[in-house]
Amino acid sequence: MSRPAERLRVIINHLDRHSAGIRAAPTSAQTVSYGHPQRLRYTLDNDLLTPEQRLFYEENGFLLIRNLVSMQDIDRFRREFERICRQEIKVPGLVVMRDVAIAKSEFVPDQRAVSKVQDFQEDPELFRYCSLPEILKYVECFTGPNIMAMHTMLINKPPDAGKKTSRHPMHQDLHYFPFRPVDRIVCAWTAMETVNRQNGCLVVLPGSHKGTLQEHDYPEWEGGVNKMYHGVRDYDPEHPRVHLEMEKGDTVFFHPLLIHGSGMNQTQGFRKAISCHYASGDCYYIDVKGTTQENIEKEVKEIIARRHAVGDEVTFKDTWAIRGRLVQGERISM
Repeated sequence: MSRPAERLRVIINHLDRHSAGIRAAPTSAQTVSYGHPQRLRYTLDNDLLTPEQRLFYEENGFLLIRNLVSMQDIDRFRREFERICRQEIKVPGLVVMRDVAIAKSEFVPDQRAVSKVQDFQEDPELFRYCSLPEILKYVECFTGPNIMAMHTMLINKPPDAGKKTSRHPMHQDLHYFPFRPVDRIVCAWTAMETVNRQNGCLVVLPGSHKGTLQEHDYPEWEGGVNKMYHGVRDYDPEHPRVHLEMEKGDTVFFHPLLIHGSGMNQTQGFRKAISCHYASGDCYYIDVKGTTQENIEKEVKEIIARRHAVGDEVTFKDTWAIRGRLVQGERISM
């Protein structure tokens, strides 16, 4: 037996003998207890993750890797984002979003007017992020060798305009995805600068990935809610939470059922991050009718119909299939 495999066996045996675990509320990613593992359901055998890292993800649903993406790459992504904001380039299929608090203000053609860009799969420079070898080697530990890049975002969280609209409600990413199996999907989220509690870092509920997909809808916030920012309707507010404070280049990988969100940006600067959701190439699409995902399906189809003047012939599945891009291995059923 190899040394990593032996270490993993020893750790599992040790945790089995102490199945009660320690459930103290964590104050940082480093202080979350492993507790009792669910027998390596969420990670695949690999030579990259240490036994401790695998068990951490199994128990908590996220894994933070420090200093993973180079400063040079992040600076290139930032410059490309600024070019998009200045309207120097047009990217097919790109969705440019503005915070609801400034949506009706006079348009300023620079990054101050843009809170997020989505679906940058047709921008070769930004899409380089999704194919970075240092990212994919970790993604493979969760998806296997056939990897599809399914959803891309560059978030430019603005300074809050006083209405707390820069918050992102607590949610599960699987709410948006009509493909399965859930355990072969993972998000890579990279900080493009220092991300902390002051400028609205990610907040996660460790261990919540072990639950099921919950009902989502728009939260009833006085200042309004950004389009598509659905939140979990009911979750335990007493659940321990972790604020993921990160430095430029740090990357967190997390499960699509992990409940997470972010606080408002209380600084004068913008908080940038770039992310991609990946799925195994042999994942498959499902029909979400009769499930809690019907509301997001309806909203997506309405947006597509309005934007592209098409009818019901475009399905929820279609909207994802046309965005997915193979980044490693084979595209089997996606």
